[in-house]
Amino acid sequence: MSETSLSQEAHDRLQAELEQLTTFGRIEVANRIEAARALGDLSENGDYHAAKDDQGKMESRIRHLQALLKKVTIVGDAGGGDTIATGSVVSLRFEGDDDVEKYLIGSIEERRDGVSVVSPGSPLGQALLGHKAGETVQYKGPHENDLKVEIAEIH
Repeated sequence: MSETSLSQEAHDRLQAELEQLTTFGRIEVANRIEAARALGDLSENGDYHAAKDDQGKMESRIRHLQALLKKVTIVGDAGGGDTIATGSVVSLRFEGDDDVEKYLIGSIEERRDGVSVVSPGSPLGQALLGHKAGETVQYKGPHENDLKVEIAEIH
């Protein structure tokens, strides 16, 4: 996993989630598995299979968080700057579209209500970094076509 840039707030939230999952989460799932085992035949025991499935998903999230937090860079709040950086929230207008859409340049773990996330390593993210409001940038879209986007505002 490559290095991820997170705000201190997101880092603290993910660290707390990891702590909760590795302590209380594991205990809760283990208790559910044990209670389901006590019901008898495991081959037709829906509670047992659901608990084991939840355990697998939780352990996968734990591994993801551990890897993410091992290679993290804490970035300050980029809000209010005049150039786009990791952590910036920007309003963009795509060529041929009158609507303005709001995006956060950062990790999906930084997601906020009402704001889509663009990775700074994505083609759009790379094209936006270092630019200012009012500029138009061009980048390669998913089908290798050239796309243009106007930076309407940096929040």
